[in-house]
Amino acid sequence: MASIIKTSINLSEIPKDKVIIGKKGKYLPITITLNDEADQFGNQGPVVVAQSKEEREAKQKKTYLGNVQVVWTNGENVAAAPRQDQPMQAAPVGQAAPADDLPF
Repeated sequence: MASIIKTSINLSEIPKDKVIIGKKGKYLPITITLNDEADQFGNQGPVVVAQSKEEREAKQKKTYLGNVQVVWTNGENVAAAPRQDQPMQAAPVGQAAPADDLPF
């Protein structure tokens, strides 16, 4: 299950009260969601500040930080997002192309 996932986050949106100060540095708990399909911009999910169980149950608004894209995968877990500068990849070796049901 190997993949490379690319993301960038908006540092201006990080709530200071969510930063955890640990022995080796400062940490921000985040949640990354990978959707089954990419959106119109090639993004496959959001990056948000992680919420506590109480925040989720109270339906508090999520703090959106950015998006993720799968840029490489071994094909065993998620598909890579299409890149604008390259054509879509062919089906992985060992998988047949879908049959064409058209009568002509």
